[in-house]
Amino acid sequence: MDKKHHVVVVGGGFGGLACVRDLKGDNLRITLVDSRNHHLFQPLLYQVATSILPTSEIAWPLRHLLRDRPEVETLMAEVTGVDAATQTLRFEDGGSIHYDTLVLATGARHSYFGHDDWETAAPGLKTLEDATAIRRRMLSAFEAAERSTDPQERAALLTFAVVGAGPTGVELVGIIAELAQRILPREFRHIDTREARVMLVEAGPRVLAAFPEDLSAYTKQALEKLGVEVLCGTAVTACDEDAITIGDARIPARTSIWAAGVKASRAAQWLNIEGDRAGRVPVGSDLTVAGHPEIFVIGDTAAVTNVDGKPVPGVAPAAKQQGEYVARLLAHRICGKSAPGPFRYRHKGSLATIGRKAAVADFGRIKLKGTLAWWVWGLAHIYFLIGTRNRVAVVWSWFWSHTTGQSSARLITQGKQGLAVPKAPSME
Repeated sequence: MDKKHHVVVVGGGFGGLACVRDLKGDNLRITLVDSRNHHLFQPLLYQVATSILPTSEIAWPLRHLLRDRPEVETLMAEVTGVDAATQTLRFEDGGSIHYDTLVLATGARHSYFGHDDWETAAPGLKTLEDATAIRRRMLSAFEAAERSTDPQERAALLTFAVVGAGPTGVELVGIIAELAQRILPREFRHIDTREARVMLVEAGPRVLAAFPEDLSAYTKQALEKLGVEVLCGTAVTACDEDAITIGDARIPARTSIWAAGVKASRAAQWLNIEGDRAGRVPVGSDLTVAGHPEIFVIGDTAAVTNVDGKPVPGVAPAAKQQGEYVARLLAHRICGKSAPGPFRYRHKGSLATIGRKAAVADFGRIKLKGTLAWWVWGLAHIYFLIGTRNRVAVVWSWFWSHTTGQSSARLITQGKQGLAVPKAPSME
């Protein structure tokens, strides 16, 4: 085995898993390293956070996915550094592993633009742990409001603020509004959940800035029809456990969620390379690091320029295409063939769901909105899920939610709710 070319892939997300799956050969051995034991379908993570889907329907154990690949070894470990001189990857527990080729596909986390102290009050949404924490906080707010006898405290508990009006922010407020307006009203006795205040805060001039203006305008109207307050052109200036400050206005809100920006993993620090403003590693047209043809960086951690000179967006399809490209390039390189040419990103469209049977889709010349776009969005996401069982499970969860108005994952789990439970109202 020592004579085989050893490829180490760090990160089991879309890019890393695509690379491992496409990279095959008798003269190869592959090690996949991830700090978690599962691959996560992030585009549906917000549905876990808002109790539409359980965690098991959008995450799969990496070992199970690669069980039929005996040449692939999976390690659950936290990477702390890269020694490019000795081609060694270092782990938090003091261990290390040697590589012939290294592929860093370590993704990104949310960025608070210099206000990291806001994270406790306004968690972001990148992992299953993030999703279950947000779900717990959101559902606990309704429970605490049910017991509160103070009108001001009850109003604060029923105020939900989402910061950032990209696809994640839009999708979050859409479902929170539907929960409050359509699903929860019959389940509480002392509060009317339809009085919940749901806010979407965006510092830019419009929601879904990456979409055409007409689809952006439609999205804003659709959200307002659901009862969402859309606040554009005003930035968040402060955030704590009790309130969010938008401009100069301090609004009592016990549940704030951050969806406003991302920052890359620490891969640039591991490589002693200066990253861009988001911490991403600059890479060449073949996705390698300058001076190190044996090191590739892909996905949200890489600053990639497409062949047309435009930056490649940090989206799942781009990460998958980069992983597939690296696998193809390595196969050519190891077999002594010429390189397949520079990486070329092919944009296949942008999708965002707004709420029940409402979405927007941008395919360039073709733009869709409303129910048709919602069906396209649903079919696209089902198609990219892994395995027939998961596709059937997600379809059933959606069908049940949309026909009965109930969701299957509205459970408060994993720790205390994190909100002080007010004195219960008198039951006389």
